[in-house]
Amino acid sequence: MAFAGRPGAWRITTQITALAAGSMLLGIAAVIAVTLMLLGLSPPDDSPPFMITRIADVTRFAHAAGTAAERDAFLAAVRGAGFAVTRRPVTALVPAPAARPAFSTRLALRQLASLPGIVVLNNLRDPAAAGPQTVVQLDDDQALVFGGIPEASIWPALAAPTLLLLAIVLVTLLLLAGYAARGIAAPLMRLTTAAAAFGRAPYDADALPRHGPRDILLLVDALNEMRERIRALLDDRTRLLAAISHDLRTPLTRLRLRAERVAPDTLRSGMLADLARMNHMINDTLCYLRDDARLEPASRIDLPSLAQTVCSDFADMGHRVSYVGPARLAWTCRPLALTRAITNVVENGIKHGREVTVTLATVDDAIQIDIADDGPGIAASDRDRVFAPFFKAADARPQDGSGFGLGLSIARDIVRRHGGDISLASARPHGLIVRMRLPTDPSASAPT
Repeated sequence: MAFAGRPGAWRITTQITALAAGSMLLGIAAVIAVTLMLLGLSPPDDSPPFMITRIADVTRFAHAAGTAAERDAFLAAVRGAGFAVTRRPVTALVPAPAARPAFSTRLALRQLASLPGIVVLNNLRDPAAAGPQTVVQLDDDQALVFGGIPEASIWPALAAPTLLLLAIVLVTLLLLAGYAARGIAAPLMRLTTAAAAFGRAPYDADALPRHGPRDILLLVDALNEMRERIRALLDDRTRLLAAISHDLRTPLTRLRLRAERVAPDTLRSGMLADLARMNHMINDTLCYLRDDARLEPASRIDLPSLAQTVCSDFADMGHRVSYVGPARLAWTCRPLALTRAITNVVENGIKHGREVTVTLATVDDAIQIDIADDGPGIAASDRDRVFAPFFKAADARPQDGSGFGLGLSIARDIVRRHGGDISLASARPHGLIVRMRLPTDPSASAPT
């Protein structure tokens, strides 16, 4: 059967990539947080600094004043409001000291100079005023000298580069982590595929290739050694079965010949029936254990024709076995093996019921074969155990002693080797339904 992960489980590539990316992002976030704490920076503020806004407004209003008297009156009102500003001729200004201002000051002056109609003369200062000052050109001959120097938050300057850096780091990390994780996950996927193939066909599967990290190589070597041991056990079993088949059939043949010479017809017929029953049991056991059906090549067949042939064979022997389903349905399978699976289930049905119906249909993208009989059925507690070799649900369906209880076991083994599964359900008003579900996908239905 195909291997399936737990529903909702992540693939190992996704897990490793997410773990690496998440760890790196947490590390970057921690570094940024610690840096900001050490620098004493405040949280980002999208609004411009108050002093920059006031300088720009005062400059625009002063420039819009019609006369020098109106400008002086406006500037006096501004000073009365507590904002230091004076109007000075440009010729009265002197070069400012060459000292390099702080980054926040340079950023604020750059923001102020970027406003429409504002020209910052940061290389000049008023010698008559003490302390820090900001000089803004009013016109060709006049300038406004503001007391103090504005400071701006560095967040707007850092936000775009930081986000770009994080995006580049994240994309690069995801690519590298995905590549590294794929190098780890690819050998594991090959191991999964090889293990599934070995389970379906032990003799067809080749040795696992030795690729990947050292731990994967150790696992590959262990699995290859296990495969060789399993094949050796299968070979020993095959030789043992051949010996048992030869040793049992020889005395059975002698018993049959001696039974033919028994005089009373009633005694002779009973002995021959018991010998035939024993021969049937041996054939069932050998068929269950040998690999003939597993080595049968797959071919494209008409599935309804196969089912109808099985029903016709039983009908010719006087049993009430009928087919219900489509007239044509092409499918790829091992026809002899599938015929035996359907035959075993139908034979089991006619032993315990009077009528058997084989129904073929396509349900939910799967081929479904229902084999229903009108017998006593099987108790719900025994439905999982009846597929075990040599198990007989004696309480629910009386046996006639003609087999070892391998019919359903052989059928399930064949169906699973075709990529499907088999289950039991109750028929109405009584009886049993054996349901075979097989994949419709050609790649899935073509056994390996």
